[in-house]
Amino acid sequence: MAVELVVMGLGHVGLPLSRAAVSAGLTTAGYDVSATVVNGLSKGRSHVGGVGDAEVTAMLDAGFHATDDPAVLDGAQTVVICVPTGLTEKGLPDLSAVEHAAEAVAARLRPGTLVVLESTSYPGTTEDVVRPLLERGSGLRAGEDFHLAFSPQRIDPGNATWTIRNTPKIVSGRTALCAKHAVAFYSRFVDHLVVARGTREAEMAKLLENTYRYVNIALVDEVALFCHETGIDIWDVLHCAASKPFGFAPFSPGPGVGGHCIPVDPRYLAARAESQGFTFRTLAAAQDVLSRMPDHVVDRALTLLTEVRGHPEGARVLLLGVTYKPDVADVRETPARQVAAGLLAAGADVRYHDPYATEFTVDGRALPRVEHLRDAMAEADVAILLQDHACYAREALGQARCALLDTRGNVVGSRVTLL
Repeated sequence: MAVELVVMGLGHVGLPLSRAAVSAGLTTAGYDVSATVVNGLSKGRSHVGGVGDAEVTAMLDAGFHATDDPAVLDGAQTVVICVPTGLTEKGLPDLSAVEHAAEAVAARLRPGTLVVLESTSYPGTTEDVVRPLLERGSGLRAGEDFHLAFSPQRIDPGNATWTIRNTPKIVSGRTALCAKHAVAFYSRFVDHLVVARGTREAEMAKLLENTYRYVNIALVDEVALFCHETGIDIWDVLHCAASKPFGFAPFSPGPGVGGHCIPVDPRYLAARAESQGFTFRTLAAAQDVLSRMPDHVVDRALTLLTEVRGHPEGARVLLLGVTYKPDVADVRETPARQVAAGLLAAGADVRYHDPYATEFTVDGRALPRVEHLRDAMAEADVAILLQDHACYAREALGQARCALLDTRGNVVGSRVTLL
């Protein structure tokens, strides 16, 4: 039986979108090429942080179903593509998942269908990549026979304040009529919509949002490096600067950036610009700084180990928090992996504690996970706070027996060293 909505890609974007649509009363199905994902969801098990098992069960009870059969696309009124857009081994945009999704939609596209791309990509993806695939595979014309739109996702994993419902959402269409259909669809479960002039503007807006964060994180990281060299307390500097009520947006230094968006999206922008003969010099400088931060953490840790043991070989190091974001079970692009690799290369015995990551590999090697934080810190020579999960009490960490390298500026204690 045909459904109102098919969400393609049931990951960190597609599953929350499906939940919002189901809650709004839309008959919704989810399509994913992973049989593991489909089987898990069909049994009420969530694989996405922020969407609990009980919520998946409620979705199933409301009629939602997940499948890896593209036949689910037959007769769908709206199809939203939420597949990942990563990087190739050479660091270039990888649109293979988007292309495969568009081809699957094209094979079953019918007149009047609304197709929306939510996957983040460079300006021109909707018009120059998705549209030709849809038209060639279906024989239909975008803007005439079916409606084509782009609406960048603004999912913030772990954020209970800003949800799909109350976060303003950008929508755009290949034509004004396409945009109108996109507005009608999203207005069923989003409170405030912002209509962009066209798909390229909407695509660029998404890249700008994340590039803004990328560049500013790099700025405070480099300031932190300078402050370390000159004996200035970076955390007090940030505290003072953040007191200004205008003209300053606070960002914090750390061991590096992670997740699917911040380390990836600026590279889409840079690659697209370079293909058109334009160079984003700011992005190149930011990437240089951010790529150095995990190694800076390793250097600081090795200095501590030398002070504690005289040498890093055989020293016991405990990493606290290996996910890319606090209180989120996601290790994609986490800087913890580069930090661990550097310590292992120096001969240290590296273990980790993280309630959100049941396993963590470094260069194909499974890193030992500890369950009991207090006992692990009692046995460690040096602990490194990489991610400030809520479970890490500042007072307890500050009183630990081992030396602690705090990359988040939260802990005070006689054996604490700040980034």
